[in-house]
Amino acid sequence: AWVVNAGIGGNNTDDTRKRFKADVLDQKPKIVIIQFGINDAAVDVWKNPPATKPRVERARYKANLTYFIETLTAQKTRVILMTPNPTRWVEKTRELYGKTPYDPDDPNGFNVLLKGYAEAAREVAMEAGVDLVDVYDLFEAYDSQEGKSMDDLLLDGMHPNDAGHRLIANMLMEKISDGQE
Repeated sequence: AWVVNAGIGGNNTDDTRKRFKADVLDQKPKIVIIQFGINDAAVDVWKNPPATKPRVERARYKANLTYFIETLTAQKTRVILMTPNPTRWVEKTRELYGKTPYDPDDPNGFNVLLKGYAEAAREVAMEAGVDLVDVYDLFEAYDSQEGKSMDDLLLDGMHPNDAGHRLIANMLMEKISDGQE
């Protein structure tokens, strides 16, 4: 058994749909772990003129996730869907994204749309009957503990650091082993 990371930084579900056959299906995987959301939900307000809509609308995001899952399960591949992790403001993201629809004054203000994409991923997992690793919820639960902060789990306000990856990996390993015959 080997692991193939078919993720490409900056890709969203539309980008991945174009390369899905070659990069995923043709590998004939036994298990596929899918996590998208941050790049889909992003509204590029830093562009000139500023974007007013997410890179991939929520309904299309759901449709893309559903397509990936249905295609994989049709070829008897086990799918584990993961929600995106929540984000936090740092200087660079506030500089780029610190305007409507985002709220730079609210610590959760970078998640205004992302929260809905995490919910969409939960809905897709339930509708498709696949396992879910709720990273968004996991990070929020960590953040709600006395003396803990979500910042402890994030490298740059967006990507998990080693501690964040460790939390995710532990939950993922548990989910993988639950499904083993």
